Amino acid sequence: MDLSNLKPAKGSTKEKKRLGRGQGSGKGGTSTRGHKGAQARSGVKRKVGFQGGQMPLARLVPKFGFKNFNRVEYVPVNLFTLQKLADKGLTAITPEVLVEQGVTHKKELVKILAKGELTAKLDVKAHAYSAKAKELIEAAGGTCEKYE
Repeated sequence: MDLSNLKPAKGSTKEKKRLGRGQGSGKGGTSTRGHKGAQARSGVKRKVGFQGGQMPLARLVPKFGFKNFNRVEYVPVNLFTLQKLADKGLTAITPEVLVEQGVTHKKELVKILAKGELTAKLDVKAHAYSAKAKELIEAAGGTCEKYE
């Protein structure tokens, strides 16, 4: 077996239309491109979002407001979630642990929020904390560190 013997699996490929091979082929003349116009010419390129001269949807739909492209999105994790993890026997909470437990996804920034109660002593590392959450974690005897 060598490269000259290789063929695609039977039925995996379709036979290509042979265009521009005379009128008798049924694909001659304009070679399925129609008469005149941009698509009949060679090297046709259309802008992204072009809809054949119709007003493109991107221009048709009204826009308003301001989108800050520098915004930092955090995934909220509440204290009751940390308490559930503590009940499983975890004492150190980091973003990696939250990914392993299925609470967050990789590369997501985590912010700890104060919803719920926390009775366990936990060492928490997160990207951000609400002031109340930090206060409650430290009141339970735990520590809060900023994750880098």
